[in-house]
Amino acid sequence: MARVKRGVTSHAKHKKVLKAAKGFYGRRKNTIRAAKAAVDRAKQYATRDRRVKKRNFRSLWIQRINAGVREHGMTYARFMDGLNKAGIEVDRKVLSDIAIHEPAAFAALVEQSKAALAYLKDGNDNAYERAVGEKRAA
Repeated sequence: MARVKRGVTSHAKHKKVLKAAKGFYGRRKNTIRAAKAAVDRAKQYATRDRRVKKRNFRSLWIQRINAGVREHGMTYARFMDGLNKAGIEVDRKVLSDIAIHEPAAFAALVEQSKAALAYLKDGNDNAYERAVGEKRAA
């Protein structure tokens, strides 16, 4: 059986790791042992931060909605509660975009939310259920 020399495959593997380590600082970019550890760690961070990015964006959308709603004298939590009670299902990304680019449409959503919560001020517990029931029947 012929002898297998592994220089070509080793070189290819090293080259792949060093290419991934391009832009790293110091020995991490040109020493295979340090580069391999750095690239492995970078891949772990990338995997983790793909999930963290989603959390950060949701947080940003909530902050933007809250800022837009406070201009109309409400809080974010009350606004979302009102939207749910009014049966309006719009996700936070779209609400954030509407709050920034279409203030008139956002104001209309806030008014609908306030109307759905108006029954709380009356002290009449079933007023909302009656109002919603009439809308659904019509």
